[in-house]
Amino acid sequence: MGNGVTRRRFLEAGTAAMVGTYAALTPDAARAEEAGASTRQPLAERAPEEGTGPFHKLVIRGGTLIDGTGAAPRGPVDIVVVNQRITQIKQVNERDLPKDRPPFDADHVVDATGMFVMPGFVDLHVHAGGPPKNPETYAYKLWLAHGVTTVRGVALASNDISVRDKERSERNEIVAPRIFNYQHPGNAWGKGPVNSAQSAREWVRWAKDHGVDGIKIRSGAHMRPDIMAALLPEAKKLKMGTVAHLDQTGVEQMNAIDAARLGLGTVTHFYGHFESLVRPGVKLFPSDYDYRNEQVRFSQVADWVNKIYPVRGQEWHAYLREHLDLGTVFDPTFNIYVASRDVTRMRGAEWHDKYTLPSLWDFFQPSTAAHGSYYWDWGTEVETAWKDFYQVWFKLMKDYHDMGGRITTGSDSGFIYQTYGFAYIMELEMLREAGLTPLEVITAATLNGAKTLYEPLGIDNPPIGSVEPGKLADLVIAPEDPTADLTLDPWGRRGGGFKALYGTGHQRLNPQTGQIERVGGIRWTIKDGVVYDARRLLEDVAVEVEKQKAERGSS
Repeated sequence: MGNGVTRRRFLEAGTAAMVGTYAALTPDAARAEEAGASTRQPLAERAPEEGTGPFHKLVIRGGTLIDGTGAAPRGPVDIVVVNQRITQIKQVNERDLPKDRPPFDADHVVDATGMFVMPGFVDLHVHAGGPPKNPETYAYKLWLAHGVTTVRGVALASNDISVRDKERSERNEIVAPRIFNYQHPGNAWGKGPVNSAQSAREWVRWAKDHGVDGIKIRSGAHMRPDIMAALLPEAKKLKMGTVAHLDQTGVEQMNAIDAARLGLGTVTHFYGHFESLVRPGVKLFPSDYDYRNEQVRFSQVADWVNKIYPVRGQEWHAYLREHLDLGTVFDPTFNIYVASRDVTRMRGAEWHDKYTLPSLWDFFQPSTAAHGSYYWDWGTEVETAWKDFYQVWFKLMKDYHDMGGRITTGSDSGFIYQTYGFAYIMELEMLREAGLTPLEVITAATLNGAKTLYEPLGIDNPPIGSVEPGKLADLVIAPEDPTADLTLDPWGRRGGGFKALYGTGHQRLNPQTGQIERVGGIRWTIKDGVVYDARRLLEDVAVEVEKQKAERGSS
């Protein structure tokens, strides 16, 4: 996909000048470039064929319910929605199962017979891209097509675009998930950088008045103890959420436990955790370390597990217990680094050809200029080290979960061979690999995410995240059971698990016919009472990809 000329044009359009052999472009600057000019035209209004509703009365009929609370599946049930909120969950008697049972007094009925109904998924770590990488609508449709009804942008785009799309999504005017708008300190206010406790507090107050729901902290300057000690309490006072990517430029001043003690809500990625556990006297960074050299920056991460206190030792458990007492949320985003342990797998993922835009594919290619495109010479040894790193990272998250700590799902798609939507389903698979049960994974993807978004607002019982009366109608309806146990059927006819939620479906052999079948995918995503045909959304994306290929002459 793509070509060298297009690649060069992309880099000229979307990245900054080089310094030596490495890009001066920081991840924050790159994402600001991706957001584009704030004068971009608003997205087109949702067309009649792009989702139906909301309705006065909607009924989802005959599905098996996985409600997001961790409770066992039950059903079949009929779910009644009135004015976008769930009013009843009615157990269906066996005698009422045939499709010719009496019709409902409803404006619209979704027949979910034989299917599985879950709460809408919550993705707590997203960026929407933007020209020249990809249009925001591309990301929005792929998220919805994979059941993601709510996203936390960190940042989604520039503040004015994020606020505009958030408000229009709330009114169901555009095809988009529900949006929570988190921004970096100093973004958009036009008064210069946040470089003191006073400017930090002023920016938080400005942000609250300008449609910002929470703060994403990541740069070294903003991780200074005095600035963090101003940002975090001010945000809490104003009922704003906080999340931090505690990167290497500031982690010596502010690691994950330091930040949690000051009131940080969520630690995203792995940054800050391992630095909190480094043994005294051990040097974390090599002498030739250069943060701008992303191959060095990411390859050396895998060595951190050799520099920390013993895994599952006294210090390890003390670290997790303190986070538990503080109420810190861990949002690991396992999927975004999968290529680090198997770049060939991610480069060859089966959805790229049909669903990855050539312009996004360009961005994925090894480069010293584009953030996350660091696989300049990525071989077996570094991948083996990353596989070892993942095993320790999995244990850290699993142990925190087992203590009662909250684990959530975030994807950070649009980088490192990870396409929007598909990467989110991979995150569910990886939480399963980390040791959470399928039902625990679904809770992480739904109720845990909802609580994390609404608790800073002072709302303990969020309006989304579980399927129960009184909640908004945010639902995912899938033909295959994501909690299925392969041992129940030696042929695996219900054994696809989360793999059956990918938009490309799940491949399996039919033992009766001897034919290979492609099954699964999500059938409907319901957001705020609007029913989206997930297959139609994927078709729209495929058409967009083919159109861009034709424009490039690469169909």
